[in-house]
Amino acid sequence: MINRRKFIAATSLAGASVLSGSKVMAEFPGTPIKNSPIVISTWDFGIAANAAAWQVLKDKGRALDAVEKGVHVPEADPNNQSVGYGGLPDRDGRVTVDACIMDDFGNCGSVAALEHILHPISVARRVMEKTPHVMLVGAGALQFALDQGFKKENLLTPESEKAWKEWLKTAKYNPEINVENRLFSPAKLPGNQYNHDTIGMIALDAAGNLSGACTTSGMAYKMHGRVGDSPIIGAGLYIDNEVGGATSTGVGEEVIRNVGSFLVVELMRQGYSPEEACKEAVMRIIRKKPDTAKQIQVGFLALNKKGQYGGFAIQKGFSFAVCDQNDQKQLVKSPSYY
Repeated sequence: MINRRKFIAATSLAGASVLSGSKVMAEFPGTPIKNSPIVISTWDFGIAANAAAWQVLKDKGRALDAVEKGVHVPEADPNNQSVGYGGLPDRDGRVTVDACIMDDFGNCGSVAALEHILHPISVARRVMEKTPHVMLVGAGALQFALDQGFKKENLLTPESEKAWKEWLKTAKYNPEINVENRLFSPAKLPGNQYNHDTIGMIALDAAGNLSGACTTSGMAYKMHGRVGDSPIIGAGLYIDNEVGGATSTGVGEEVIRNVGSFLVVELMRQGYSPEEACKEAVMRIIRKKPDTAKQIQVGFLALNKKGQYGGFAIQKGFSFAVCDQNDQKQLVKSPSYY
């Protein structure tokens, strides 16, 4: 429920904006013109991904097509060591990828622990559209992808293989906060630093419909078979076309334990702004495991049905990209608890 003070504050800001001719930016940033599309995604590499998604949205294309096309960019980027091709492998030297997609009708598809496929997000969409299932994993997911005409490829680049072999010298596992947002030369990536992130993207199209996508190569040097939150509907991604959508980033185990993205959407249903909803999801993690939370990063990003967006993270350093008709290269620093 929205309390009386929040309601009065929001309506007062709206009234002031009419008088002054300015946008309401204080409580609900990023409010677009009615029927104006918008796309948001996690981290700085989301800028290039958003640009690809925008090519669909600007021509009044469907949000589902936009998010699939958008996340294809980091999936195919060999310099991005946390998503798809070029991703850092598991401790056995195998690159496994996870992805999920969800549309405005509540349809969803997912793949996990998939190997040898460049665009797992497109396999996830085929699962959604061509099967009665939601998720396929491992060898079964690969078999399905090949049956659908996807090409089997080697996702382990020389740079990531070199980093893995360097890691093997000590085999210590101690992921660093926000390492995914630092600009490393892949050839110089130290063996004790872990690129453990994802791209989550949510789009609102000109018809007012929402869709989302999430894709990753997972935590570097993880146990073979480990799956994080990214391909799990309700954890790494959730869309409700009546309310909004949310996605997550960071250490997936804590997101799964709190069904984080679903939680954010349900809080928005209750009247929370996107940022407020993301903050409350973060606070639940902190309250349950305060000692663990000090050592990890988790962030949430949300977009509601009105085109209002926001994010919140445990640690500082999380950023997200925003693209609309006014600004197609905006990078926003997320507020955080610490």
